[in-house]
Amino acid sequence: MSATWFGHPRGLTILFLTEMWEKFSFFGMRALLVYYMTKQLLFAQGKASIIYGIYTGVVYLTPIIGGWITDRYLARRTAVIIGGAVMAAGHFMMAFPPLLYPALATIAIGNGLYLPTLPSQIRALYAPGDARGSIAYSIYYVGINLGAFLAPFICGTLGEVYGWHWGFGAAGVGMLAGLCIYVFGRPYLPEDPREAPKEARAPLPPFDAAARSRFAFFVLIVFIVIVFRSAYEQIGNTLALFADAGTNRSIGGWTIPMTWFQSINPFIVFLLTPFLVRRWTRQSQRTGRDVPHLRRMASGATIVAASYLMLAIAALISDRSSALVLATFMILMTVGELHILPVGLGMFGKLAPKGFEASAIALWFSAGVVGNLLAGALGTQWSALSHPQFFTLVAAIAFASAAALFIVDRRSAS
Repeated sequence: MSATWFGHPRGLTILFLTEMWEKFSFFGMRALLVYYMTKQLLFAQGKASIIYGIYTGVVYLTPIIGGWITDRYLARRTAVIIGGAVMAAGHFMMAFPPLLYPALATIAIGNGLYLPTLPSQIRALYAPGDARGSIAYSIYYVGINLGAFLAPFICGTLGEVYGWHWGFGAAGVGMLAGLCIYVFGRPYLPEDPREAPKEARAPLPPFDAAARSRFAFFVLIVFIVIVFRSAYEQIGNTLALFADAGTNRSIGGWTIPMTWFQSINPFIVFLLTPFLVRRWTRQSQRTGRDVPHLRRMASGATIVAASYLMLAIAALISDRSSALVLATFMILMTVGELHILPVGLGMFGKLAPKGFEASAIALWFSAGVVGNLLAGALGTQWSALSHPQFFTLVAAIAFASAAALFIVDRRSAS
């Protein structure tokens, strides 16, 4: 583990690339999902939003079970391989319209083992007290968004231009690519205690009072992040519809593909992450301590709320906003996202009780369960409200989550 790539253990690069291709498949399919249901399957907008919300919610529900299974019974490498193979099968099933619901269920089941298990291996790459450990989660988050950036250009374009099945098939190929990288990169990954002979394994740590207290704190944060996600997760739902029907995508006679706007968010993530990491590192060196996680997260929710408010004003001024307005919104929202989602992931990974790392990561992602269900329900109001009213409502929800995070940060510091 002493050898490094880019100043970090080599295993981080393997996990980075594995996650990049998995997210390529996930976001590639997601970029097409609402359009596929409304344009190909001819579902009503409200029905498509509900299905989208249920699917994305269940995607974050299954890891709660998968994380517990992995921590208790299953080797992490085995969980990643099984989960990834099942997800790949689900993506290929999406190419066949009659298999829509079974395909979505298959992806969600595979994701249950995969999602909490891969990032839970980051912590074991670093020695206790290694300052690089906290930064590693932000670097890993870049991998998530690099895959998400490429997905709309490849899967989205194939789906829009050549046929939906080509886009969904490309998502399945991406999942298989990630699995291959993970399998061949095994020598660089941390040892898994569950792969040792039974007699050599350390006993599982008890879920004692300290662990229960830590998880109680995590649950409080999850409830707040649920509120935030109900606003944030409009990105693949009503915002996709706004890019299609509420945005002038024509430039010099050429129309920008609607799925391409979903690449702006991940592009800004890996463009700005190095600057934010450098800034937070310098602040830590100057003050002798990390910038509090909750303070960063509260700032991020505030920025996201402000970006939705900006979009409400733009929609009030014109019935059809320019592509530049939507691009500006995506940039501002992404800046806010970088202050909350990777920071929260890092906090749960760093503060997780020993032996419960995958469970803690799964709990963090569980905010997406109710958050996405609420986002789907909120999305049904897209047709009932005007665009300015809808975006103002979403901004108010994001502001509420920001206020709650500020309050918890103040109370935990006092």
